[in-house]
Amino acid sequence: MNKVDYLRISLIDKCNFRCQYCMPNDAELSYILKQELLTKNELLTLLKQVFIPLDFTKFRLTGGEPLLRQDITEIITEIVTLPETKDLSLTTNGYLLEEKAESLFLAGLKRINISLDSLNANTFDRIIGNNGKSRWQKTWHGILKAYEVGFNPLKLNVVIIPDINHHEILDLAELTINKNWHVRFIEFMPIGNSQLFGEKAWIPSVEIKEKIKHKWGLQEANITGNGPAEVFKIPDSQGTLGFISQMSECFCDRCNRIRLSADGWLRPCLLNETGQINLKQALREGINTAEIREKVAQLLLIKPDINFKERDSGIETYHRTMSQIGG
Repeated sequence: MNKVDYLRISLIDKCNFRCQYCMPNDAELSYILKQELLTKNELLTLLKQVFIPLDFTKFRLTGGEPLLRQDITEIITEIVTLPETKDLSLTTNGYLLEEKAESLFLAGLKRINISLDSLNANTFDRIIGNNGKSRWQKTWHGILKAYEVGFNPLKLNVVIIPDINHHEILDLAELTINKNWHVRFIEFMPIGNSQLFGEKAWIPSVEIKEKIKHKWGLQEANITGNGPAEVFKIPDSQGTLGFISQMSECFCDRCNRIRLSADGWLRPCLLNETGQINLKQALREGINTAEIREKVAQLLLIKPDINFKERDSGIETYHRTMSQIGG
């Protein structure tokens, strides 16, 4: 088991997209009220007095869509300036990046992951549930803006779904040839929507990898990051290709992360809530941060016991959508 030193922080559960694999169209969602979200000061208190003393040094900001959080640049500045912070990154759908990329970069953010599941506007809009308003072009301009201002590495997260975007694998991989972009193919996880895409909703990474290898060849590569991706590159390309195989290959024994939800729940696993702690409630009830830190330390001790079997059975019974979990 790797040392757990990586905290994924959901800043908000709301999103301006309604992606089918994250927030199905028929899902009835009740969003967290603003006053129930962790405030910036509460988050910083937890980082300074709970997580950093437990040797957490790597942080990722997620959502929902984290750029909907009005104080996002202030949060980034505060985390970046903590002397113990070794790495800060952010995951976004990219829709607001055209306006916000520069301010995020100047605030100190240097690494960013952007969801991009299709290069075809119609397919893209179908996946994100656009409600009649095309959003592909603005998202694409946001990606170009992020690249222009200097985000490095700039990673594009792609979820391949049979009969929807599987025919675009080579087109998406080709983005890495002439730009220092890093495309990551992520196996779809049927969380809270297992009936949505039929019997086989996901394509194994090995099939995607073989398709690319047959076209161009592949060689091993490296890229900065904290995730479980296997990294390769097309020979002589500027960027890389990553493969995250959470469905076909168990990497729970290598997991170095824990998750903090937008309303303050600390969870040891994406799919397992065993031992979860309501940190927001503890703070607001005035519990000493040393006592909170001890509870978190105990949760870290049981994390290795959360194995693949538990996760696998959880997929069948999990009723929250990915957007409500925090990604």
